[in-house]
Amino acid sequence: KFAGLARTRVATELKLIDEDQFKFCWIVDFPMFEWSEEEKKVDFSHNPFSMPQGGLEALETQDPLTIRAYQYDIVCNGYELCSGAIRNHKAEIMLKAFEIAGYDASVVEDQFGGMLNAFRFGAPPHGGLAPGIDRIVMLLANQVAIREVIAFPLNQQGQDLLMSAPSDAAERQYKELHIRAALPLKT
Repeated sequence: KFAGLARTRVATELKLIDEDQFKFCWIVDFPMFEWSEEEKKVDFSHNPFSMPQGGLEALETQDPLTIRAYQYDIVCNGYELCSGAIRNHKAEIMLKAFEIAGYDASVVEDQFGGMLNAFRFGAPPHGGLAPGIDRIVMLLANQVAIREVIAFPLNQQGQDLLMSAPSDAAERQYKELHIRAALPLKT
């Protein structure tokens, strides 16, 4: 993040940015795994359900930190407009990927058993992407903050001041969902 901010500042100060053009690029070859300093282990770098490049063979033979995923972004003028991936569709690849990240097969079966069963019955290869239409509108409107173009922007505390959201839930709503709130004591 720091490098991106530095690059943008240098480009702005040296007037290297042509503000009258839209420059698009695809970002590909995202790493499948990364080293977690906090947990002192290999973990997923982004989406654990993406297909690793090289499939099962890559997971079994390569250093996990060299494996790339079939993930991609479309960026325009430095703003991410769209993200996507080719999804994993094979149970053995998913189990191996999660094993590398330190998850036992029983945990994966417990949490994602439905998906694994679909894979075992023959899910087809699939993928896609999700464009952020609001981000595209932001660029077309020559704005730098998405808050300027969305209908109900949130403030820095995640509140929608126009709609007074979030609001307190009624006791019946908690009961309906079988949850309790441990709200801070008011002084």
